[in-house]
Amino acid sequence: MKLKIALLAMVSLLLAGQASAQIHSNKEKYNYYVLTRNVAQLKPILLAAEALAKEDGDRFGEFQVVICGNTVKDLLDKALMEPLLKTAKEQRVTLLACGFSLQKFDVNPDELPPGISVTENGILYGLQLQKEGYYSITL
Repeated sequence: MKLKIALLAMVSLLLAGQASAQIHSNKEKYNYYVLTRNVAQLKPILLAAEALAKEDGDRFGEFQVVICGNTVKDLLDKALMEPLLKTAKEQRVTLLACGFSLQKFDVNPDELPPGISVTENGILYGLQLQKEGYYSITL
């Protein structure tokens, strides 16, 4: 009896995993979301976006990055941000700053460089994108 239950549980898990994989493989576009607390991670994130765009081909959709936490202050550093913004634009990566973080760390959203938008709540935004089927990671 225990063996039957264990086999039934294993088959159920395998079928659920196959259904989940099938859902992702049937997507028209692959969309991605990254939440980061460190501007220094933008370069490797942009490299990942480039690799995924090549891998996905025509199925590559949106790639969005939300920057939150104390590092939002680094967004005002022109020397640091200019090359990253250029690369993000070339790769069609959307950069957003978390509005809550901007408020907490006294960063005026009007002083952000062009190419960085603001989302009121980066965590909520990410969860909403997950509900829409975005692949996501938090760094």
